[in-house]
Amino acid sequence: MDLDGVKLLLKQGLEFARGHRLPKSPELSCPTLTLGDPSYGAWTFCPQGLTPGGIVYSFGVGEDISWDLAIIEKYGVTVHAFDPTPRSAEFVKRQSLPGEFVFHPYGLADYDGTALFYPPENSEWVSHTLLRRRSTAGKAIEVQVRRLETIMLLLGHDKINLLKMDIEGAEYGVIPDILNSSLVAGGAEQLLVEFHHRFPGKGVKDTIFCIEALEKAGLRSFHISQNGEDWGFAREDGKVAP
Repeated sequence: MDLDGVKLLLKQGLEFARGHRLPKSPELSCPTLTLGDPSYGAWTFCPQGLTPGGIVYSFGVGEDISWDLAIIEKYGVTVHAFDPTPRSAEFVKRQSLPGEFVFHPYGLADYDGTALFYPPENSEWVSHTLLRRRSTAGKAIEVQVRRLETIMLLLGHDKINLLKMDIEGAEYGVIPDILNSSLVAGGAEQLLVEFHHRFPGKGVKDTIFCIEALEKAGLRSFHISQNGEDWGFAREDGKVAP
């Protein structure tokens, strides 16, 4: 095990000792389906309410759109995909894509403007983060970011059937902002999130805060991955709104 692995184990042990523990079982029961590349880009969601013409927002493209293309093919939805990483934009340009896949080269944050985007330590990886990463600070790039409310207004949407976020730690600022927005509060019928409590400066307590905030807003978990990082949330009654 490398040094980073040892640090992560120590961090997890300390959080456990402090009583910061994630739930193991989801609160809702609904039919689920997993699509996408199982080795990297798969997501589990509730297919209820997904029909042709439905709107899906997919934040965090990287270099894998297997889930996006699979959900388009199966349900005829339109996927709006977002990623400000130049390498992701180049990846998308090289693909042969259906008209239902719409790419936007900016990111999601809890404010509108620009942000520093910190690259991964391993140059073979693509995922950048808005969280300060000291080891790659000298290689950070400036990117455009927007709030979800702003994006929905720009694109003319008052409702999202499914919102997927893999935004490398920015979820801890975005989720409270979403829930504080009157436009968005009733707009996202279903939310898929990868939580990054393994990142330096973040922890399980931050993820618990977001989960509890979502619960107060009427969104309950229907899926929790084995590692406790990938979550699915839907409306409290267990049904996705028609």
